[in-house]
Amino acid sequence: MSRTTVSATLATKDRDAVLQAIATIKEKLPFLIDLSAEERKALPKMGDKSRAFVSKALEAATQNPDFLPRSFDLEEMRKDVQLFEALYPLLLSLTQLQELVDDTFLAVGSEAYAAALQVYNYAKASGQGSGLDTVVEEMGQRFARKSRKGKSQEPVL
Repeated sequence: MSRTTVSATLATKDRDAVLQAIATIKEKLPFLIDLSAEERKALPKMGDKSRAFVSKALEAATQNPDFLPRSFDLEEMRKDVQLFEALYPLLLSLTQLQELVDDTFLAVGSEAYAAALQVYNYAKASGQGSGLDTVVEEMGQRFARKSRKGKSQEPVL
């Protein structure tokens, strides 16, 4: 397995610009909703196979509105289909972006943690009396576990 390293910085002004861009996206999509897990589970899902079905149903309803009950809102269905189609490329693009941010966040966090473990081990190896005792003890709290004997354990690295 190859080890990917990330060597980059994110300037505060660039981070703020990205956050502003995200705020702008939210502003341009004021109709976005937040569903609970139960609500998501209860909804029928429209995937790739269902897209053709929905498209044909809309076409059939548009060309033959007489068989629909008066309570059926064909215009609302049309708006829903159009919005779904408009959101689809946004969803793909944002999903790809989120995967990139997630992967970079994971890799950079892993690199930082691995470096911190090295610092901890070097500090422990430098021995007592080097002025690092308190820092080593504080860092060691990360690995403290309550065992049956009441003794804390540290990882073997």
